[in-house]
Amino acid sequence: MQRRALLASLLFTQAAAMAQTCPTPAAGTTLNYPVSRTVDQQDNYHGTVVADPYRWLEDANSAETKDWVEAQNKLTQGYLAQIPNREAIKARLTKLWNFERFSVPFKEGGRYFYSRNDGLQNQSVLYTMKTLADVPRLLLDPNTLAADGTVALAGLAVSPNGKYLAYSTAASGSDWNEIKVRDIDSGKDVEDHIKWVKFSRTAWLHDGSGFFYSRYDEPKEATKLADVNYFQKLYFHKLGTPQSADVLVYDRPDHKDWGFGAEVTEDGRYLIINASQGTENKNRVFYKDLSKKDAKVVGLLEDFDAAYDFIGNDGPVFLFRTERNAPRGRIVSIDTRKPGVLNWKQLVPETSNTMVSASVVNSQLIVDYLSDAHSLVKVFDLKGKALHDVELPGLGTAGGFGGKRSDTETFYSYTSFTTPSTIYRYDLKSNKSSVYRQPKVDFDPSAFETRQEFYTSRDGTKVPMFIVSKKGMKLDGSNPTYLYGYGGFNISLTPTFSVANLAWLEMGGVYVMANLRGGGEYGESWHAAGTKLQKQNVFDDFIGAAEWLVAHKVTSPSKLSIGGGSNGGLLVGATMTQRPDLFAAAIPQVGVLDMLRFHKFTIGWAWTSDYGSSDNADEFKALVKYSPLHNLKKGACYPATMITTADHDDRVVPAHSFKFAAAAQADQAPGGAPILIRIDSKAGHGAGKPTNKQIEEVADRWGFLSRALQMNTGDTAKAAGQQ
Repeated sequence: MQRRALLASLLFTQAAAMAQTCPTPAAGTTLNYPVSRTVDQQDNYHGTVVADPYRWLEDANSAETKDWVEAQNKLTQGYLAQIPNREAIKARLTKLWNFERFSVPFKEGGRYFYSRNDGLQNQSVLYTMKTLADVPRLLLDPNTLAADGTVALAGLAVSPNGKYLAYSTAASGSDWNEIKVRDIDSGKDVEDHIKWVKFSRTAWLHDGSGFFYSRYDEPKEATKLADVNYFQKLYFHKLGTPQSADVLVYDRPDHKDWGFGAEVTEDGRYLIINASQGTENKNRVFYKDLSKKDAKVVGLLEDFDAAYDFIGNDGPVFLFRTERNAPRGRIVSIDTRKPGVLNWKQLVPETSNTMVSASVVNSQLIVDYLSDAHSLVKVFDLKGKALHDVELPGLGTAGGFGGKRSDTETFYSYTSFTTPSTIYRYDLKSNKSSVYRQPKVDFDPSAFETRQEFYTSRDGTKVPMFIVSKKGMKLDGSNPTYLYGYGGFNISLTPTFSVANLAWLEMGGVYVMANLRGGGEYGESWHAAGTKLQKQNVFDDFIGAAEWLVAHKVTSPSKLSIGGGSNGGLLVGATMTQRPDLFAAAIPQVGVLDMLRFHKFTIGWAWTSDYGSSDNADEFKALVKYSPLHNLKKGACYPATMITTADHDDRVVPAHSFKFAAAAQADQAPGGAPILIRIDSKAGHGAGKPTNKQIEEVADRWGFLSRALQMNTGDTAKAAGQQ
């Protein structure tokens, strides 16, 4: 039985490559891969039969899968242990990571709250204070919740009266959360305990008597990390009562794929219910008048025709950032007493820049835009009149700007590729920013430079990318380069400081971030151009970036690596199977790699808005043409590859990576580069990963690439401060 049993009509040119012998690898790289048995599993998709010989690896709980995981990890760790400069890289990462980091403060109930990490703490610690001049008081230290730091703070909400903190925790990286409540004055938890929460906000009533949250029905314990998540429900929890007494506020049993997020308006009068459908960049909006006993939930925006983000309200008049008739965003006001579209008032019109978010502070609108993938912040009055810009330090990323209508101050962070996230206090009376917290990192930012380039993709689309390197980089094609991308779900990639990337730059590497279609950098039309039947545009954009880098002698195929996580893992998997000749190394992290079955696990069904589904005949034809698992070819020469996943990843289940690794190892041509899989334990998709685990993973990544790209180990050790 041939493992790729597709009908001949769907076989395309790149699947017809002849078996070949790869160039002789470096000494000591020949590996004996663990045996991955195959099974005679075939599925019929609209008349096309597709083999799935590693289906058994979808059962993460089976003894056979566990043995396979153990054998693969033993092979990978043995390989990584032989890399001479790995320990030096880890030592430098540890030194770089050891710096004080802060979150953007927020104010609620007459108190300030922010988180701080002293450097190498596995989890950041939450503090509170009455005034900015006070000595902060520790309120919650997640590091005490698990000895190994694998329980993370996943969310928090302070009651408007400043009395209680509702906080969510996630264990071992899982998306499943539990909510507990802490008395802020005493610093002790009360008895309230909420379980089976996932993808939820917490919204307090103004009197602090209880809160709204979203949850799923209790899953089966044995399969809770893989079972499909449907039928989310919105509940109200009254403090001092058991979860079993919680009141169902809203659900839609007629729409199993609807999810709900709740918030209470600043005046406490309305409950705003955001109804999403998967990851579609559209939503519905409902509301409930909390001032009226037994008030019904009212539909306000039910057409599911665009994105609507609630900003604030003036009594019954609601403000929204929307993409209706404005792919790059605008702000409108809707009077709930006469909500028809013809009665809407436009406050801030669409511009050539992409409107990311907006808030109401000091009775003004603070609007965050993206201009060619970097931040631009403007202030308007509540009638939409432009007042002034917020002056930022450079071409980077700003975020925050929260607060209340009566506040005269707000806080924001600013970061760039070479600027650690600095916290600013912005005075809306004087329109001046001042540094509130500025971290100190053990490096010289003046030694590096960032430039933005625009290149042309396959279909003529102009695409931007950022190139970061040491100053004075020689354009001779010899630079080890790491090309990173995402390209999906309307998510924008913007300049951000990363200790991991800094270590790579110090090693002599070049870091490149491409702003591919499928993201949100240029609004909804840019996003839509990289979805469903047009998903190949994303891969073409990524390949175009690589070809530009080679053509302009930034690097060469023997020195070029690619990386990305989640949807970015799909990007890497698809690109390395389409153009294995273009790259020397690939690192698909927690990737969506089986495009025919992704929707059958946990929240995967929600991604069909971007990917389509193999249940649809036309979308199946598009999916099978690029699905990484289904486009590996027997005897091809793939780049050195390290696949990464984790045992508690219930976002992109590890079966994707397991099956891809087994198939790639079997298909790699004799003498080919190593195909490894790194499977982390007590970890998930990435959120909340302890600092020590992050350092280990990055050290393995850069160590693997230093060998694959044949970087000078003496130079990398010197960069790590070991010589």
